[in-house]
Amino acid sequence: MNVIVAGSGIAGITAALHAADAGHRVTLVTDDALGGGCTPLAQGGVAGAYGPNDSPAVHAADTLTAGGGLADPAAVDVLVSEGSARIAELIARGVAFDRGTDGMLLLGREAAHAHARIVHAGGDATGAAISRALVAQVEAADIEVVEHALLVDLIVADGVARGIRILRTARIDMYADAVILATGGAGRLYAHTTNPRGATGGGIAAAIRAGAAVTDLEFMQFHPTVLDAGAPFLISEAVRGEGAVLIDERGRRFTFDSHPDGELAPRDVVARAVARQAAAQGSPVRLDATMIGAARLAERFPTIDRVTRERGLDWSREPLPVTPAAHYLMGGVVTDIDGRTSLPGLFAVGEVARTGVHGANRLASNSLLEGAVFAARAAAALGRHLSAASQTSRPTLSPPSFSSRIVPVPDAENGRNRDLNGGPFSRAALQQLMWDRVGLLRTHEGLAEALETIRSWRVAAATPVSRSEHEDADLLLVAEATASAALARTESVGAHHVDHEPALIGA
Repeated sequence: MNVIVAGSGIAGITAALHAADAGHRVTLVTDDALGGGCTPLAQGGVAGAYGPNDSPAVHAADTLTAGGGLADPAAVDVLVSEGSARIAELIARGVAFDRGTDGMLLLGREAAHAHARIVHAGGDATGAAISRALVAQVEAADIEVVEHALLVDLIVADGVARGIRILRTARIDMYADAVILATGGAGRLYAHTTNPRGATGGGIAAAIRAGAAVTDLEFMQFHPTVLDAGAPFLISEAVRGEGAVLIDERGRRFTFDSHPDGELAPRDVVARAVARQAAAQGSPVRLDATMIGAARLAERFPTIDRVTRERGLDWSREPLPVTPAAHYLMGGVVTDIDGRTSLPGLFAVGEVARTGVHGANRLASNSLLEGAVFAARAAAALGRHLSAASQTSRPTLSPPSFSSRIVPVPDAENGRNRDLNGGPFSRAALQQLMWDRVGLLRTHEGLAEALETIRSWRVAAATPVSRSEHEDADLLLVAEATASAALARTESVGAHHVDHEPALIGA
C-alpha cells in the first residue's frame, strides 16, 4: 500500500514509522526541513499517569474538566489508556527523558493537572529531544522524504482522497492509496503567536476545499505566558508548576480573582486574566520565578534561562514581562479514534486533527501525547482502509511520483496586496484583525465585522501562484471558517469567550 504522510512533527513521523513497520510504502512530505514545525519548539513535556496516586482515570478526569464538557470521553479514554505505551515507544526510539539519581523518570506538574505526571527531556527541551530521535529513526528507515514542499491541495476522485498536490519549484501531483495529514495548526492567523512561520493552516484549508468535515475552529488556545521582550518566546507552564507566580504592577497575585487555583487554573482562564490585567494597568503583567532560585531555574529550564539572559533579563532576580499569544488549535479536521476523516482515503493526526480529546480547552502536555497515540492508531487502520476500499471498484493507483510537473511558479516571501473598499489585504492586516476581533476576548459585533472583512478579502483575492500567496489563501479560508464558527457559538466555553454575552444573545 502506498501512503503519503504530510508533515514531520511527532504525529507525522510516528505515523510514517508505524506505516513503514507495517510494510507500507511511505513517502513523508514536509513544507520545511525534516523535523521542522512545532514539535521541536515544545517545552513542557508529555503527560502520562506515572505517580503513586495517579491513574489513567484521574488523567482522563483532568482532561475532561479542562475541555469544558466538550471533550469526547471515548477519545480521552484512548489517549490516557494508550499513553504509557507511546511514551515507552518514544524511549525505545531514543528519547532520553529526564531521570533522577534513582533512575526513575522525573515528573513535572502543569496547570489543571491533579498530579505531577509530565515527563520531560533536557529540562524544557522535550520537543527538540523527541524531534531529534524521531528524525534519526526516519533517516534509518525505508521512507522517502520530500522536504520544502508546500501542500497545495488534496487530489480527490470519485469521492476518495487519491493523493496531494504540492508546490516546490513547480506544482507536482503525488498519488497514493491513502493520505495522512499531519500538517499542524494555524497559529499564524494571529498577530501574536508561539507558532513557527509554516503554521498557516494548509492542511485544514486543503481538507475544507476537498469537502472533509472540519469543526471546533473557534477553540484556539492562547498561552498565558509568552515573553514580552523581543520576538515571542514561550515561558513554559511548567515554570508555574515549579512555583512561579503571576503578579500585577503592585506585586499582587491577581489570577486568584478569576479562579481558586490561581496560576494553575486552566489555560483559558489564566490567559484571559493576564489580558484583562494588562489592559487595566496599561503594561504587561509579570511572571515572578525568583523564589525558585538561579541554580534550579538553570537546571530545570536551561533553554528559557539561556534565552532570557540573552535578552538582558535575569529571571532569578527580577520578574519577567509576559503576555498571551495564540498557541494551539483544538479544532481541525474531524476524525474518529483511528484518524479516519469523513473523506475516504484521508486520515488526519496531530494538531490538524480534531480527535475530540481537547474539547474547548487543551490540558497542558496532552498535545505531544495525542500526536503519538492517534498517529499510531491511524497507521494501524491503513490496512483496514485498503481492505474496505477493495470492496468497491476503483482504479489502480501509481506510487507517489514527482514527475508530473504542471507549471513552473515563482516564489516570493510576501504575497501581493489587494486593494479593497475596506482597505488593502496583507497578511499582517489579517493577523491583527484576528487578534483584535477573533482573539482572547470576543464580542458578537466584533466577530461579525471580522467575518465581513475576511469574506471581502477572499472575494477580491487573486488566484495564488507563489508559495506565500498559497499560504495567504489558506489563512483567509481558515480565518473565515474560524470567525464563522466563533459567531455561531453564542455561549462562552473554554477558549471561546464572548464578552457581554447576555446583551449579545439574539442580537
